[in-house]
Amino acid sequence: MDTIASLFSFITTPVSWVIVQFHSLYGAIFGPDTGWAWGLSIVSLVILIRICLIPLFVKQIKATRAMQTLQPEMKKIQERYKSDKQRQSEEMMKLYKESGTNPLSSCLPILAQSPFFFALYHVLSGIASNDTIGVIDKPLLESAQKAHIFGAPLAAKFMDSEEKVAALHASLTDVRVVTAIMIVLMSFSQFYTQRQLMTKNVDTTVKTPFMQQQKMLMYVFPIMFAVFGINFPVGVLVYWLTTNVWTMGQQMFVIRRNPTPGSKAQAAFLERLHKQLSHTKKVRGRGNANVIKAIVAKGRDRNEFERKFINGLSKEGLVAQADGSVAPSESAVATETEDGTPAAGGGAPKRQQPKRQSKSQRQSAAAHSKAESDTETASDAKTSLEKTQDEPEDATPKDKAAGGKTGSGNARQAKSGQRKGQQRPKHPSKK
Repeated sequence: MDTIASLFSFITTPVSWVIVQFHSLYGAIFGPDTGWAWGLSIVSLVILIRICLIPLFVKQIKATRAMQTLQPEMKKIQERYKSDKQRQSEEMMKLYKESGTNPLSSCLPILAQSPFFFALYHVLSGIASNDTIGVIDKPLLESAQKAHIFGAPLAAKFMDSEEKVAALHASLTDVRVVTAIMIVLMSFSQFYTQRQLMTKNVDTTVKTPFMQQQKMLMYVFPIMFAVFGINFPVGVLVYWLTTNVWTMGQQMFVIRRNPTPGSKAQAAFLERLHKQLSHTKKVRGRGNANVIKAIVAKGRDRNEFERKFINGLSKEGLVAQADGSVAPSESAVATETEDGTPAAGGGAPKRQQPKRQSKSQRQSAAAHSKAESDTETASDAKTSLEKTQDEPEDATPKDKAAGGKTGSGNARQAKSGQRKGQQRPKHPSKK
């Protein structure tokens, strides 16, 4: 531990100075020797560090989004080298290098916190061994030794002996109960943070080595915290529990406001956005506008949830614009099909299907239609017979003879299988 302390000695003094400044503030409210004053000083230290790490967290989110854009290429590599895992890993690493992405970017916040963690551990160890460290002088050291959090001293550990705990004016039972509860809460918060990341904010259509690493860390980290937590002082457990709760809340905010495309979180987000737009007919917030703008720009590359969102807007009489807004759609606005291509007539109302008739109604309608058809056929035959028998009064005998001859000719043509009816007269030049 002395080697680790010497490695992080450059940050020990700043960390102790920040704790002392917060202690002077909370000490004026709760008392300088209380566990609230020292405990809240550690919590405030965590919050200050995490606020400073927000730019790093934003960089982590961007790297994760860049990983999402590579998923189609990852899927092709998996299908091409399905039987060769080593070649598949090599091609994946080559793809990461060409695109400038890092699958281990999610570990950056943890790595950045490591110096502060070990510096705080060294400060609390100095309090337990009655050694001044950093800006913590003798009076502050005695005040910290008197501070208890629910009966457990800040510098006490789960594995400490009863004599060592008694020297800090506490009982071994109180120390072990408090540390056990904090270790369980610390491990559970770490597990829940990783689990909601894996189950809600990951596109499960593509299996990547990065996802397998995250799944492994989901189970490894809580076990590591449980094993090493028994050797952490109470003040360090307060620090790590606070940073886990911060990470969990930060992750929940990102999942709700900026989910990964293709994940369950995106489906829930677009459903909430659709309900809001159907009620207000207006986009609220720059973040929502950016989401709609990105969906419109994708075109045919939209995933299932994004196509469902666009189709839902069309049914509500709205159409998404390229600038991230929505506008009322006209009757001829196309509705997007499942493959991303537009289909005409999307805005028109659906045609209603006719009512299903019973068997007796269908038979009655068929009989009525047949009767009408027979009546029309008989009427047409009667009219045709009357026209044949009715000759004009001014017809000459020559016309009558020609008509009779034509009639007999037509009859012979009918018998020989030729077409019935009046024949078209020949052209004068062909006579």
